[in-house]
Amino acid sequence: VPLNSGTYRMIGAKQFRLMKPTCVFVNIARGGIVDHDALTEALETKKIYYAALDVTDPEPLPRNHPLLQLNNCIITPHNASATFRVRSKMLQKAIDNILAAINDEPLPSGVEF
Repeated sequence: VPLNSGTYRMIGAKQFRLMKPTCVFVNIARGGIVDHDALTEALETKKIYYAALDVTDPEPLPRNHPLLQLNNCIITPHNASATFRVRSKMLQKAIDNILAAINDEPLPSGVEF
């Protein structure tokens, strides 16, 4: 999910209320798509079971942020895509785009605005 005006804090109190108490919430997309105050409340009141976050907003969270104090939340250092396989694919996509640009061809991974 990209972060834009339509996705900013798209997951908030309403969405957490709809989740089961056994829910493990995972965010590896963008920190800004989640209302962290609502997430904190959902975890503290056991509306959801656990949260695993690879991204936060802001990043990094302030040292005194409530999410950092919870036993049912883990926050990793924004490296979910740091596997050899993923990074190799990212490199190949970059190479393919560079070669296409040099040869005046359409970019295979181009984005149209």
